[in-house]
Amino acid sequence: MMETDTCFTEVDLKPEKFEDIREEVEKFFCMLCDKEMVHKIALVLLEGLSTACVDNTTGDIFKSSGTVASDIRKKMLEYLTVRCQSFIAETLILGGRPEDELSDQPSDIISDMIEDFTGLKRNLLTKVSGWLLSELREDRIDDFVQEMELNSFWLLNRRENIARNLLMVVDSMNEYHCNMKFKSEAELEQHRLQCGSRTLLCENEGCTAAYSAANAEKHDLICPFKRLPCEQKCSEILIRQEMDKHCITVCPMKLVNCPFYSIGCKATVPKCNIKQHFSDDVRPHLRLALIYLHKGASTENLRSRAERIELVSCLRISSLILALMCLNSKVDMKPNVYVSSSLEFCVDEQEGIMSYIRTKLVSAVMYIMVMHEHEHEHEHA
Repeated sequence: MMETDTCFTEVDLKPEKFEDIREEVEKFFCMLCDKEMVHKIALVLLEGLSTACVDNTTGDIFKSSGTVASDIRKKMLEYLTVRCQSFIAETLILGGRPEDELSDQPSDIISDMIEDFTGLKRNLLTKVSGWLLSELREDRIDDFVQEMELNSFWLLNRRENIARNLLMVVDSMNEYHCNMKFKSEAELEQHRLQCGSRTLLCENEGCTAAYSAANAEKHDLICPFKRLPCEQKCSEILIRQEMDKHCITVCPMKLVNCPFYSIGCKATVPKCNIKQHFSDDVRPHLRLALIYLHKGASTENLRSRAERIELVSCLRISSLILALMCLNSKVDMKPNVYVSSSLEFCVDEQEGIMSYIRTKLVSAVMYIMVMHEHEHEHEHA
């Protein structure tokens, strides 16, 4: 039966200071640690304990991971204490990090120490079989981690307390903790208000991240809940984690292919500007449509066809304008404005007329293409 966390007394893991004792008493140490690194080491401790317990009991019909957890945890912390003392001695002698430490990450250093410990706890079966490389082993380790968390066997805050002490030992370059000293408690408290290792909570709505002040800018660059203007310059303001979905789905500035792409227009334009693209490129679209419909026709023949289509459109609009002028004279409306209740639109001077013509030409091109596709399908049927 797995014991609860409350019945276990942690091994004291405080970094040793080889300094004059009287001078030590007179000093006030900051000792604030990087929140994220502390949490990472706390996870490493639980995973290491789970690994040692699983490897120690696999194939044993008299023991289970839960029955040996308390004893192995105690031995693991004792082992880490000895290794940390050795680490301090080597650091002082060499004047820096031991040469055999390949990583400068405290969590990796602690992980390597725990891996050495788990190697000592493997039983004969796990040493001679292919157990260490099996997926079943990884599954059992993960399952036992979850079991310990559900049973509150080794609470996170207790693991983090140990992790802080371990961090201050192996972080010989003081990259993840503050080792500043002060003569008075007042000076210490004043420093902690501005210390780069103090813990901050993200202010973005929905984010629960905690990090050291020194990493505030780094977190701000990756926080999934930070509100940002659309990357494609539309008017929306949205959180970072929704940016990609917005940009590739509903953003009006999303680049799309021209509807005439299949017949030769290779333009890519913002989705909201597609109508303007139609209006601006009526003649090129008309030419491409005719080339598509009349393959093999001469350039002169295609130009003639395009001119006829444009002429028909102009004649139709001219007839419409004349009819509206007559209506205008009958109802005594203001000059230069033509109204049709049936069409429900107004045309203002030449600019409005040309805009309407361009719209009609676009419709003509689309109609030609649809009819051609319909005929093509009918022939195959």
